Amino acid sequence: MIEERYELAVERIRVMQSENTVPEKYRDYFHQMAAFVQMIDELRTQLLKGSYQQADQKELAAWNERLYRDILGEAYETSYANPAYAVRMLGEGYGQILSFLYTELRGAIVYTFEGKTEYLDILFELLIEVYNQFEGEKVPEESAVRDTVYWYASDYCDVFTADRIREQLDPLESFAVDLILQSDLTDVRYLYQFGEYISENELGTSRHLASLSEETIQKMADVYTEGYRIGFVNTGKDLSKKSVVNIRYVLGFERVIRRAIENFRKMGLEPVIYRSGVSVLTKRQHLKVGYYGGVANKQYEYDHKDDQALFLDRRFAERKLQVMQTAYEHLKDQAAQLAGPACMEVFGEEPFAPESKGEALKLTKKQNEIMLSFDSRQSQMVNTYIPGDERSFTIIAYPVPEIGEQYEEIFDEIIKINTLDASTYERVQQTLIDALDQGTHVKILGASDNRTDLAVQLYPLKDPLKETIFENCVADVNIPVGEVFTSPVLEGTNGVLHVSKVYLNELQYKDLELTFSNGMIADYTCKNFEREMENKEYIRENVLYRHPTLPLGEFAIGTNTTAYVAAKKYGIEEKMPILIAEKMGPHFAVGDTCYSWSEDIKVYNPNGKEIVARDNSVSLKRKEDVSKAYFHCHTDITIPYEELGKIAVITKDGTEILLLENGKFVLPGTEILNEPLKNTYK
Repeated sequence: MIEERYELAVERIRVMQSENTVPEKYRDYFHQMAAFVQMIDELRTQLLKGSYQQADQKELAAWNERLYRDILGEAYETSYANPAYAVRMLGEGYGQILSFLYTELRGAIVYTFEGKTEYLDILFELLIEVYNQFEGEKVPEESAVRDTVYWYASDYCDVFTADRIREQLDPLESFAVDLILQSDLTDVRYLYQFGEYISENELGTSRHLASLSEETIQKMADVYTEGYRIGFVNTGKDLSKKSVVNIRYVLGFERVIRRAIENFRKMGLEPVIYRSGVSVLTKRQHLKVGYYGGVANKQYEYDHKDDQALFLDRRFAERKLQVMQTAYEHLKDQAAQLAGPACMEVFGEEPFAPESKGEALKLTKKQNEIMLSFDSRQSQMVNTYIPGDERSFTIIAYPVPEIGEQYEEIFDEIIKINTLDASTYERVQQTLIDALDQGTHVKILGASDNRTDLAVQLYPLKDPLKETIFENCVADVNIPVGEVFTSPVLEGTNGVLHVSKVYLNELQYKDLELTFSNGMIADYTCKNFEREMENKEYIRENVLYRHPTLPLGEFAIGTNTTAYVAAKKYGIEEKMPILIAEKMGPHFAVGDTCYSWSEDIKVYNPNGKEIVARDNSVSLKRKEDVSKAYFHCHTDITIPYEELGKIAVITKDGTEILLLENGKFVLPGTEILNEPLKNTYK
């Protein structure tokens, strides 16, 4: 039946390509959509025959470019995937809907590689249904076309959403794992079998890893998997109860991932490696969760991050939650076995500052409220089936070739940074913590043009001999080593946080400034756009994630001056990922604390003291109403050492203990951290 539906749909669309039965204004659009479907059918035929798999690299590269060319570079300016162009050619309202339809249809690329014919049937039948509405002399009512999209989302969310949950939990869903374990990783042709866009970054990464010794590859895999294991040990969680690990990474690192799979299996963990979502029903805005290849066009991804505005209402939200509940209940045994994600991220791409397009779909105020409620209830549901106090994670990052001509040298430097001796940092960081534990609050001041002037209130210790405020982070879940952090007391945390330039979740911010009042964001601005309203909207959407405000969930002092010096040496400061950048100065996370969903688990520093600052007044609301306790986001913002005037601990009697001054550590016992900096400020 699935195959028959496919043949009927493709044949109907083949005829559509030569028909002129819709108003002239819309003919080119539908002809292009039909041509895209014919290309997908051609690809599917080659995959089924095996000729695609046997093609040489030049042929595979040509196929890859053909599949993605419509959204690459300048071609995107005249692509119906671009909502600005679609509105210009098709009109307001219809343009947004039909641009969405094409974007959703583009998911057919990866579904074809995965052999998901039913998904192709659903998408092709949606195209035909919308086409039928436009046939004849009269243009359909915009509301009628919207209804078609609505019922597509509602009717098939039980297919896409339920399958997505199974992919996240079941090791038998092994498309990517099979490719990683069975491919010849010395032949870059394997990259084209995933269906993702393959850029020079993925090709260059794969080639570079192929040139590394077995010892180096094993070292990279070991630090990744051992960090994951230690994360369970350090938080007192029992890894032996789990049997599944979710691996998230970017294509090109398969040689390391293959070794990591071997390591995880020795721990009793089978890998689940699922693709980052490509449907409006399975993805979260423009963010990547899962494995993925090159991002063909970041502006394209950004333009379509809110496409669910076409259909999101309370009825749909309830429908999707019901589907999720049913899926998790059906898979509850598998869900209980998931240990959490092990993430390998990349950095080095040119910072992306998006264009804010008026034609792009945006959530209304009411839809935003629905989305926030949905996120809260979804998180509670996930925590029911995959308890936060039983799972952990790890994150590590490596550069891609786009970082510059010294890529290989930088890559080697990052391997060294990711494997720094944790024992040295543990001792120095404990010296910082001993000073911090004496304070009631910490004062942070910027230097020169940095306008930071912030007081962070600290948790009051009841028994300093057995308790501590800050965690001594020595490279377990967050690799590399190099920070001490705490959950600030919100009440009494006031002032301004400012950074001249920062790169958060793949988006660039210029002159980002947040004002805190009793630990909550009271105001915010940046200088990305000429209009202040656009700057505020940019931050509200991508830092506050549409919440009216967020708490200061974490305050930390990064101690990895080696990473900082490496960034300065190669001129890659703004390309460093949050994971490393947060170790290169003091940082402040807005959103949930580092202990969200597991605040009641006692955790200890290496010296045996219990870390007691795990909650704040917002997270404590979980005891009465869990929906008010979490924001489901945590974004780290770092002040570089060179923008830092001072960090000082203020004790109960008003004594000031200076920790850093003018970008250098001055607390006795921490001077060793300045060694890498000696030639940096000259």
